Formats: sequence, structure tokens, C-alpha cells
Amino acid sequence: MIIAIEGEVFFKEPTRVAIKCAGVVYEILISLQTSHQIKVKVGENLMLHITQIIREDAHLLFGFMDLLEKSLFERLIKISGVGPKVAMAILSTYSPQAFAQIIESNDIKSMQRVPGIGQKSAGRILVELSGWSLELAHGQSRVEDSHLHQVILALESLGYKNDVITRVTKGLEHGEVGEMVKAALKKLQTL
Repeated sequence: MIIAIEGEVFFKEPTRVAIKCAGVVYEILISLQTSHQIKVKVGENLMLHITQIIREDAHLLFGFMDLLEKSLFERLIKISGVGPKVAMAILSTYSPQAFAQIIESNDIKSMQRVPGIGQKSAGRILVELSGWSLELAHGQSRVEDSHLHQVILALESLGYKNDVITRVTKGLEHGEVGEMVKAALKKLQTL
């Protein structure tokens, strides 16, 4: 799995960049946010964080200057009905911090400003991401946030829905990840 690419910029367009690395030129799809952050010119070196998506008919690389933007992209494409194209449209329209505010305020109108998202899709995305806006707004800089994120991922892998996860993790005492998961599962029994 490719997680980052560093090399010489071969060409740059608003939504894609090509990087020459070890004699191979990789086409990488980028958001407009990332495009504005890229200050290097053709022939200069650039490093991008990568999410690789392998399909039957294509191997796609999505590049990000910011790990928070990459994390949001990976979270968005897990939502039913949201593919990489829609996720990139969201990231091109809003920064992760602005998007966190939209999630927090449950702003369907702002979601509908993203090309390709109607009212039904906007509502589904907001429901799926409810409770995740705190992590987006502050990033993953603190250890407690990282532990909480791991607890959320653990509960998701067990099949719990985001609204349930939000309720059980709210007010959860910070500590070791294993202990936090146990406390969340105990809370689930009382719902």
C-alpha cells in the first residue's frame, strides 16, 4: 500500500498533480484545498500523503498535504453512497475545520453547496459523521483524542452505528484504550 510519494513535480493542474519518483511518473488526484497549499513549481520536489484505491479497472492515488484532510477523506469514502469523487468535492469545497463546523451545526444547506450532494445525501453524511466533528476541529494532536479515536474505530469495527457510538463515548473518562472500550461497552448495555 502506498502511503506517501516524494519526488519531482512533473506537472500540476487544479485537481491533479504528477510526481516523478524513481523514473516512474504517478498521477495523483488532489482537492482544491491541497492544490492551493502546493507552492512548488514543475521540477521541484514535493511530498504528498497518499490514499490508494484499487479497483478492478483502475489504481487511483489521492494526495493530501495535510494528514487531517487525508483522515477526513478516508472517513468520507466509508459512508454508503459517498465515493472518492464526492469526497474530493467536499474537500475542495470546505477545509476540514470548516467541515467540522457544518457537522457540529448539522447544516444541511451548506452540505448541499457541494457539487453532487442533494438533500438526502447531505442528511446521510451528517448523520454518519455526527460526533466526529470534535476530532476534525482539533485534529489528532492530543493523546486523549487519539485514544478516543481508537475507541470509536473499535466500536465501529464491532458494527455499532455512529449515533450510538457518539452517545456512549460522550463523557467517557480518558485512560488506556482497552479500558475505555470496556467502559463504552458497559455503557452500551444500559441503552
